[in-house]
Amino acid sequence: MGFLEHFSPSIFNYVILASILFAIGVMGVLIRRNIIIIFMAIELMLNAVNLLMVGFSVHHGDADGQVFVFFIMAVAAAEITVGLAILMMIYRNTGSVSVDSLKNLKW
Repeated sequence: MGFLEHFSPSIFNYVILASILFAIGVMGVLIRRNIIIIFMAIELMLNAVNLLMVGFSVHHGDADGQVFVFFIMAVAAAEITVGLAILMMIYRNTGSVSVDSLKNLKW
């Protein structure tokens, strides 16, 4: 018997890990002022949800959750591309990547 035959994580382990990762992401969005760190925290929250969906998919023996995760990751990659393009334009106009510098972009 191999190591993996003895190691069978329950769905509870996936829920706990995904909750911790999601909470770290929420804290990163609420506390940090750097836009790049905020993007990373949002990606961490998306990956926590993806982990939970894959865990439930494996638990139920259905591949629908894993297919849905694939599409979520593709949309997240497109989203971060557009977000980084906007970030570059903000940095070009303000010289900073801080959220506090965005108040200067008012009408």
